[in-house]
Amino acid sequence: MATPLWTPNHDQAAGSAWTEFATSVGVADTELHQWSIDHPEAFWRAAWEHLGVVGDPGTTPIDTGQIDDLKATRFFPDARLNVAETLLGSADEQPALFFEGEDPTLPGLRRCLTRTDLHELVSRLQKGLLEAGVEPGDRVAAWLPNVPEAYAVMLAAASVGATFSSTSPDFGTDGVLDRFGQIQPVVLFATDGYWYAGRHHDLTRRLAEVVEGLPSLRRVVVVPQDPAAGPTGDLPAGTIDMASFIGPHGVDAVQFHELPFDHPLYVLYSSGTTGKPKCIVHRAGGILLKHLVEHRLHCDVRPGDRIFYFTTTGWMMWNWLASGLAAGASLVLYDGSPFHPNGNRLFDLVDKYDLTLLGVSAKFIDSVAAADLRPIATHSLSSLRTVCSTGSPLSPEGFAHVVTDWKDNLHLASISGGTDLCGCLVAGNPTRPVYAGEIQGPALGMDIDVVDDAGHTVATGVRGELVCRSAFPSMPLGFWDDEDDIRYQAAYFDRFPGLWHQGDFAERTDEGGFVIHGRSDATLNPGGVRIGTAEIYRRVEQLDEVAESLVIGQPHAGDVRVVLFVVLATGAQLDSELLERIRTSVRTGASPRHVPAVILQVPELPRTRSGKLVELAVLAVVEGHPITNLEALANPEALDHFRNRPELYD
Repeated sequence: MATPLWTPNHDQAAGSAWTEFATSVGVADTELHQWSIDHPEAFWRAAWEHLGVVGDPGTTPIDTGQIDDLKATRFFPDARLNVAETLLGSADEQPALFFEGEDPTLPGLRRCLTRTDLHELVSRLQKGLLEAGVEPGDRVAAWLPNVPEAYAVMLAAASVGATFSSTSPDFGTDGVLDRFGQIQPVVLFATDGYWYAGRHHDLTRRLAEVVEGLPSLRRVVVVPQDPAAGPTGDLPAGTIDMASFIGPHGVDAVQFHELPFDHPLYVLYSSGTTGKPKCIVHRAGGILLKHLVEHRLHCDVRPGDRIFYFTTTGWMMWNWLASGLAAGASLVLYDGSPFHPNGNRLFDLVDKYDLTLLGVSAKFIDSVAAADLRPIATHSLSSLRTVCSTGSPLSPEGFAHVVTDWKDNLHLASISGGTDLCGCLVAGNPTRPVYAGEIQGPALGMDIDVVDDAGHTVATGVRGELVCRSAFPSMPLGFWDDEDDIRYQAAYFDRFPGLWHQGDFAERTDEGGFVIHGRSDATLNPGGVRIGTAEIYRRVEQLDEVAESLVIGQPHAGDVRVVLFVVLATGAQLDSELLERIRTSVRTGASPRHVPAVILQVPELPRTRSGKLVELAVLAVVEGHPITNLEALANPEALDHFRNRPELYD
């Protein structure tokens, strides 16, 4: 049995919401997950009641529909609620949103909105939307930074039954139109500019192009990057600023339009690196209930906590963070680079705002470690109870770095799920030990399994496909403009009929946790044996000379060979000695099958705007296939480094 990195003491475990919930339903902590999948109706009904959902749950927690058809399952089919009512909570003087931009000396880039302030802003926005003729089912879009107004617009849209969709301002015109152009919004909220890494980006010209490309718009509202200063530059014709949009409207109590559980709340987007992104439509009640379970139980978020996730409005973690309001927490928002002016920025926020939960990507943790930063020596972090990591697998070394160099008495919850469900399949558990390299266990209410190609459960320690055998509330309603759910069915259910197929390559551990080895569509198959890319990354990036790496499986001579691209640290050279050390590290740390056949140096790696490596896009470039949606990439020019490399075609 492995040695845990962290074990909750008795008081920590006994005081968690997980334990309180388990006690309320009459089961032990250790039995709660099994009970939740054995008794799904009782579990989801108890979650509604215990976690504070506002609304009428109706009489039927689950309508199972047809046998073995997870997609047909409906949760709370006769319920009525409005998500905004639960998120807004009471109008009082408790902080709802703290915001800080890159330059907090600017008046508008450091703000706090109380719950009363947020109610009042949502009330005025609601009236503005109604005056613009917005009705239930209409789409309201936001092309905004991670600022308080983005949350208020979402809540106002939800209050009247509109469907909200957002993307971040770093997307170019084509990227915005590839997303919003599919769903035809009637109102667009956009910014006039934003700051990142000390540089100002003006968006007024790009905004005019976006507006021209969205003929469905009735109203375009510009949210100034600095509300204290107002809009910068000349606004495009036909737009108004935020002050003018809400100015005519006084403050009244927010009105909440009661809606069915399955009313469309959000449209989220796949990364879309090989084509237009899929528009994933999410149901209101399902998102609220799933997020409450994850926040309150898995992450032990308590009323009065202050929680933070480093995200933009274009990543599903923005929607996840927004639901923290329903747990009674204050949200701390930051917009800008996490390394501006240095790598301590997020740790400064922890101490400044007394954060209890800090959410980051595995890539951020790796970057902090690579920079030799030790927050344990430079910051208090006394308020911090939980660190969440997602976006890609967190290596055992990443786990150890957080516990050793950040804070030792800390619940490190590696979580994994996706935009597809806007939530987690596997997640943390504040009552169980944390083991290096492992996600603690399956999410409550979800019968998670690892299966072989025939859909049969594989043994502990054997790798396979991550699936869910049970329906869950945040399964999407479907894809936008997908007649008869053909693409939706193909995406999640065709590979393994009767199971939700996530597309992750994983294994179950002896401790009851999970290890994610990367996307299964990016797994390597040399000699017909499937291996995960995460294992190679871990071994290669342990070397001081390697800053980053990317692996593909290239078809070659009737088989597949492993090709490794490396970005080297300053001053390092890819000479014969380093090549041999890379191969030796992979061979001894993983297996001979993992050893790259070709190792090449590149100056940078292409990533999505949420920081994920795009292995499939690189493989497409190497094979000479077109990349049709460069807007999905944060640095599309990086793909040029992989074209016409003669070493790949010998």
